[in-house]
Amino acid sequence: MFTWKTILLQDSASPLMEQLTFFHDHALLILIIITILVGQLMITLFLNKFTHRYLLEGQTIEIIWTILPAITLIFIAVPSLRLIYILDEINSPLITIKSIGHQWYWSYEYSDFKNIEFDSYMIPIDEMKNYNFRLLDTDNRITVPYDSQIRMIITAADVIHSWTIPSLGVKIDATPGRLNQTSFIINRAGLFYGQCSEICGANHSFMPIVMESITPNYFIKWISKMIKI
Repeated sequence: MFTWKTILLQDSASPLMEQLTFFHDHALLILIIITILVGQLMITLFLNKFTHRYLLEGQTIEIIWTILPAITLIFIAVPSLRLIYILDEINSPLITIKSIGHQWYWSYEYSDFKNIEFDSYMIPIDEMKNYNFRLLDTDNRITVPYDSQIRMIITAADVIHSWTIPSLGVKIDATPGRLNQTSFIINRAGLFYGQCSEICGANHSFMPIVMESITPNYFIKWISKMIKI
């Protein structure tokens, strides 16, 4: 889980976020190498009093500074394209959950089960417990089993919202009149927090998302309880 005032990425809770973190480190390493190399060349140019009379019209150096950036872009593009295909892959989801964005709360429907629908509002500050997170906790959490393929269908009832949980590597727009979908697998139990990431009005910052990951056995018990209600 993330901590307050962190400047790093959140700990990954899904294979997709883990791959995104690896790609972030890979791209950052390449950028650091380029920055050091270019910085060293600039410092050398400023401090060096010698000049090369063939520098401005040298075919060799022009070939070098054309080929090297192309190779660098290949090292970035290949992992990036691989990651895009991985993110779009949906294989036989076990559970489908529909999320509808409203001003300013989320409502959820478990489409595979009968009569499981609920709204998820942020807990007001005067009703919070000591263990609640300010502006992040909700009265009703999304409950899913871990190690299971989950499909989310996202839409909105009024304006554009964005359903986002950073630790899962999920960010997808909720657009009125349109269904967007994404899928993920959570690889551990826990509580995962997110927020609407699209400026949707005056209370945009007051529509959080809380997902609870539990074992499949406990999930079956939770579903049975919700159906009886």
